[in-house]
Amino acid sequence: MNRRTSMFRLLGTTLLALGALASAHAQTEAQKQLGSDRFTIVSPFPPGGPVDTLARILSDGLAKRYGQVAVVDNAAGAAGNIGMDKVKRAKGDGHTLLVVPAGNLTINPTLMPNFPFNIEKDFVAVTMLAKAPNVLVAAPTAGIKTAKDLVAQAKAKPGTLSYASPGVGSGLHLAGELFKQQAGVDLLHVPYKGTAPALNDVLGGVVPLMFSNLPGTLQFIKGGKLVALGITDTKRTPVAPEIPTLAEQGIQGVNVTSWYGLLAPAGTPSAVVEQLAKDAADMLASPDVREKLQAQGMTAATMKPAEFATAMRDETKVWAQIIKARNIVAE
Repeated sequence: MNRRTSMFRLLGTTLLALGALASAHAQTEAQKQLGSDRFTIVSPFPPGGPVDTLARILSDGLAKRYGQVAVVDNAAGAAGNIGMDKVKRAKGDGHTLLVVPAGNLTINPTLMPNFPFNIEKDFVAVTMLAKAPNVLVAAPTAGIKTAKDLVAQAKAKPGTLSYASPGVGSGLHLAGELFKQQAGVDLLHVPYKGTAPALNDVLGGVVPLMFSNLPGTLQFIKGGKLVALGITDTKRTPVAPEIPTLAEQGIQGVNVTSWYGLLAPAGTPSAVVEQLAKDAADMLASPDVREKLQAQGMTAATMKPAEFATAMRDETKVWAQIIKARNIVAE
């Protein structure tokens, strides 16, 4: 080895070491920043339910990790807009965070004519936190056993089969519209004012079909009161692995899960955002937290900030196309 080669190798090693030190220093500064003040985790919905559960998991984890007070603020109202506005107006230092369901981020911007936020400009994507699969179910009296049966019946008698939803523009309504598009069938939408009355009428056989959140229907599926036709995800769920996906049955592109994300106000430093995403992933990986999630039918589904931002952007485009094509307007 000549002297010049040796010098170049030494220089390269030195630069790599300096880069590693700079990276470690940046992470340390982010952790120092996060440990400098109390945390407020905003849930834009009332206590109870998956959003509140995730907010409390984060608040407990951040408090232990950084030795700071961490509180959950259930700033409910206006379909989640009150809580979202509170975070939008907060200082971007990583101490005020938003836990919010997918619909507020990827459906409402198109569905609501006067939606008051620009998701990409007003907030910073931190990470997806968890997701719960949706399932297409049928009343036993409908005589439909599989998604293929449904498609065959719907094509034989277009517009005669109906499906219930919690309301116009809800994620479960749009799941039905996406199914119609991808399967090439015509189903009649029957909107209700909430999930409970919709599900009650499907259980009673008044309406034969419904897209529903799996945790809310699993007891009825296992009890034989509903027939599970297919999971609306790319893979079977560990919560109920016996239920096939719609994709397995030849109906592609109906990937509609109920997921929940973590966002920060615009202007939050990227190093802080990256650290928060890592913190959230660590918290959600613990066995006790995974057990708590599974009790609500959820599984952890963390992402890096850039991946989460792309996923939100892509899903927003899908729903915008459906909403505009079907001329769906929020009630």
